[in-house]
Amino acid sequence: MDLLNHFRRMAANNLWSNDRLYRAVLQFEPGEFEAERTSFFPSIKATLNHILAVDHLYLDFLEEGGVGAAAHDDFVPFNDAKALFVAQAEADRRLIAFCDRLSADDLDRRVVTDRREDGMVPERIGDLLAHLFIHDIHHRGQVHAMLSGTSVKPPQLDEFLLGYDLKLRKAEVERLGLRDQLLG
Repeated sequence: MDLLNHFRRMAANNLWSNDRLYRAVLQFEPGEFEAERTSFFPSIKATLNHILAVDHLYLDFLEEGGVGAAAHDDFVPFNDAKALFVAQAEADRRLIAFCDRLSADDLDRRVVTDRREDGMVPERIGDLLAHLFIHDIHHRGQVHAMLSGTSVKPPQLDEFLLGYDLKLRKAEVERLGLRDQLLG
């Protein structure tokens, strides 16, 4: 598998992992979503909002949308888990569509990133994608750990890229429309 197809599969993994995580979050008892917890961000709500805010920032960089740092700075956090889930799924599908449009040569192409007081910094698309996937996995892991202190069992998030895993998760892959990204 080449790097471009790996990134396409990682974009599909973002959608799948977020879908599983949010389906757990939507089962919370009242107050669990915003309850203060020990982690980098003080709640599951804050952590999930952070993931989406950074996704908006990096999607703007990657798509060369021109919004810059304001894509993150002007992000209005969601108070409702269901609305946040819908917005995250939209961002995840934008990322899949972006990766599907890329060619292998695009991975070395540079796009400008707005680093506020540090200025406009050109970065390789491949590096930005790798960073974004690591960022999202890192913070989903924090949410996963915080779920252990709630009424909901944390979902399995590491069964995705292997053929064996696809057999286990076939119904989910089909429901999310990810068959082509994973088997392509």
